[in-house]
Amino acid sequence: MVVDTEKVVRMAELQIEPAHIAAYTALLKEEIEASVENEAGVLMLHAVAVKGNPANIRILEVYASREAYEAHLKTAHFLKYKTATADMVKSLDLVELEPIAMRSK
Repeated sequence: MVVDTEKVVRMAELQIEPAHIAAYTALLKEEIEASVENEAGVLMLHAVAVKGNPANIRILEVYASREAYEAHLKTAHFLKYKTATADMVKSLDLVELEPIAMRSK
């Protein structure tokens, strides 16, 4: 099996202030739409909440390369999201992942 070592795959694990969940998720959806639509190097962004705990968010991120990831961090839409949500996020852990098998329909 050939593993793509070029791709950057991460899991962002966030804890959101409960009073800000609606505002946070609206900003997150806007950021994900803009990233996937406008950045060729953003291959996938999937955001989910832990069932029964909507303040516990997970985002699976897949970028074509380290350069694509670095470019993503400098976009206007990402910087808007980071600035607007800064006071909503109680904690953020970024976990580097190694792809084993990733498919979608």
